[in-house]
Amino acid sequence: MTALAHSVSNLRHRPGRVLLTAAGTALGIATIVALLAVSAGATQTAGRFINLGRSDLGLFQRDAADPTTSVLPQSMIATLRRQSWVSDVMGLQLLVDEVPGQPAAILFGAAPNSFETQRMVFTQGRMVGSGNEVALGDDLAPELHETVGDTVLIAHRRMRVVGIYHIGVSEQDSGAFIPLSTAQAISGHAQEVTSIVIKLAPGVRSSTAKRLLASRFPGLLVISDPNEALRAGANGQLISKMSLVIVVLALLIGGISVMNTMLLSVVERRNEFALLSAVGFSGLQVARLVLTEGVIISMIGAAVGLVLGTVGAGLLVGALGARAFVSPDVTAWVLGRALLIGILIGVVGGLYPAWRAAHVSPLRVLSQQ
Repeated sequence: MTALAHSVSNLRHRPGRVLLTAAGTALGIATIVALLAVSAGATQTAGRFINLGRSDLGLFQRDAADPTTSVLPQSMIATLRRQSWVSDVMGLQLLVDEVPGQPAAILFGAAPNSFETQRMVFTQGRMVGSGNEVALGDDLAPELHETVGDTVLIAHRRMRVVGIYHIGVSEQDSGAFIPLSTAQAISGHAQEVTSIVIKLAPGVRSSTAKRLLASRFPGLLVISDPNEALRAGANGQLISKMSLVIVVLALLIGGISVMNTMLLSVVERRNEFALLSAVGFSGLQVARLVLTEGVIISMIGAAVGLVLGTVGAGLLVGALGARAFVSPDVTAWVLGRALLIGILIGVVGGLYPAWRAAHVSPLRVLSQQ
């Protein structure tokens, strides 16, 4: 009988213990998959914030928790427009949790003539002009049951719906545009914007522009890549650190659980291991049997955890009402990393029991009979 077949046969005789141990591993793997999927989704969302209107660079306040909490002086826009390496520039004021009943809807404060608003396709009405006017995304309008001419309550203000648009970016189609001055009044940041996005002149490299901006505006965060956005924000750093902490905890807790199960198995099967040693099995072969059983238990838990984590990530984001901000991205890379961690749990948890099994003395066991 091969080592794998022998290990499977032994595990079948202890189904209750195997399932309980696998359940602990499954919980850790599910948490890892969910967190990695949400983190990957957050990266995509950050990328869409940066590349509004197919812009080349996104400017944010350094050390802001996330793109919605950045504060930049609006006067920078005029300064940037005068640079020869800049093709176009616009400011955005991002507001969240200001639409009653739609906590995930983002309000975009923008100048009506900015390059981002020029991309919008209006299925009804027009772009906002000034004052308390709002244009609703074609995903948000049905949720609010509003159309052109209606009045909607936004940020405790009665605002008239003047248009319904489609732009092809989920965060924007599920949100709304209002005049920049109105958004600044709502946020309490007059003459300030959340972000400034730049289109570079033809032939200008992003690296060159980033260097010029860094020297001209110290403390400014210049981003051209979605992954940079997630790492730069404090919330993105928190997600990365949480992922590492949970991976370590899963290895420790899962490894201890597997080790406990396998140690009990070694104690119960000392006669079996002594007999195997007596008939010619080497210590390495005996250790391989125990280690294989630990890995099998962990892989069972990992398989269940992959399913739970994939389903749980979507349910969690939905329960928090954050689908407009983050859509979990469960990739093969995410699943592969989680499965690798599951295998490591089996290896870590099985090493000591395997060592104990390999050093069972046939003479000592027989003398105790």
